Amino acid sequence: MLPEFKLGSLAARGYKRSIAILCNLMKHSMLLTRNPIAVLFASLLGSALAFASALAQDTAALPPLPAPMDVPKPGPTNDAPYAPQAILPGGVVVTLFPPGSPYLNMAKVREAEVYNMDRSVPGRIASIVNIHNPSIEFHPGNRSLNTGAVIILAAGGGHNTLNVGGEGADFVTFMYDYGINTVILRNRLRRDGYNPKTDEVYDAQQAIKMVRAYAKDWLLDPKKIGLMGFSAGAELAAATAIEYEAFDQSNNVPQNPLASYSSRPDFVGIIYPGPSPFTRGATPPIPKDCPPSFITCAGWGDAVHAIWADEYFTAMLNGGVPNVEMHIYARGHHPGDHVGPDEPPSTGGLTDRGFISYGTWQYRFLDWFKDLGFLQKPGVETQAAKDVAANVDRPSRGSRRSGGQ
Repeated sequence: MLPEFKLGSLAARGYKRSIAILCNLMKHSMLLTRNPIAVLFASLLGSALAFASALAQDTAALPPLPAPMDVPKPGPTNDAPYAPQAILPGGVVVTLFPPGSPYLNMAKVREAEVYNMDRSVPGRIASIVNIHNPSIEFHPGNRSLNTGAVIILAAGGGHNTLNVGGEGADFVTFMYDYGINTVILRNRLRRDGYNPKTDEVYDAQQAIKMVRAYAKDWLLDPKKIGLMGFSAGAELAAATAIEYEAFDQSNNVPQNPLASYSSRPDFVGIIYPGPSPFTRGATPPIPKDCPPSFITCAGWGDAVHAIWADEYFTAMLNGGVPNVEMHIYARGHHPGDHVGPDEPPSTGGLTDRGFISYGTWQYRFLDWFKDLGFLQKPGVETQAAKDVAANVDRPSRGSRRSGGQ
């Protein structure tokens, strides 16, 4: 009677032992008889031997994966002001204020930043806190397509953290393909003892001055420098759109190398914003050369931020500011909000948000950007600049009202 085989047990007993058993069986079957059944049995044993060999190779253990490479780390705390490190490879990092500046907290300026890493993507910085030496990080766009335009990215995080991953770093590669340069702003935060309406806004205004000062070195058009803010960062963008005159005047001192550079942005992006300077019926003055704004937010699913967006839009419209565009989307939520199982995910930045229309807002921004001439070659006057100049020359007629009043 022929012996019974279970091929699955061959691998379990070990490759060498299985081969020995099969060889012995083949040897004895051939010696005992020459009948056709024995020949068939030998053939089956040969096939089983080949299968066992392949099975043993397939079940061999894989070597362990290597650790992720080049994971970013903050710089050290030492006796000098903290030196911010690049978030992305190739970033040029410049601190906003000189050592000893009255804008800095000298008791904290030496402390290292703290990175919160993305738990699912090794090496990706999700957010940063403990920022006491604010900075900018420059990344050029595609030089073959260079428009000279640059977007300073002010991330959100409720003034409690700075979400430089989804609302900063992700835009570097996206804008690169359009010849748009990017700058990641690392501003100070309320959680670390700073005032969002003064300290954080000063960081944004100083960033605009700094970028304009280095425009020649970075092949930028000094008249195509703007700020795009997200959530809490949009609060900074909204403030920079109207508060540049006071900041420039207070910093127009001989010892300031940036004194001659304006902090006025040439455009602003207001993305799912926090409260603006016009919230709760406030009516701060709007300069006649106020820059154009692009505004976007979800509507029903993010009603509070949509109302803040609308307050800003209405103030700009009533103030006669040209080229203000707003998109409020039917579906969508604020980043981080709790949503139901049938609702689009509450992600931010460039994410597709479950393939809803809100996930394409960046392309509406590029349409607006192109319409206003910011995608032309450096040195070509933008339509935005022409319209601002015309608005400055237009006689003041007070606030514009709806309904023809």
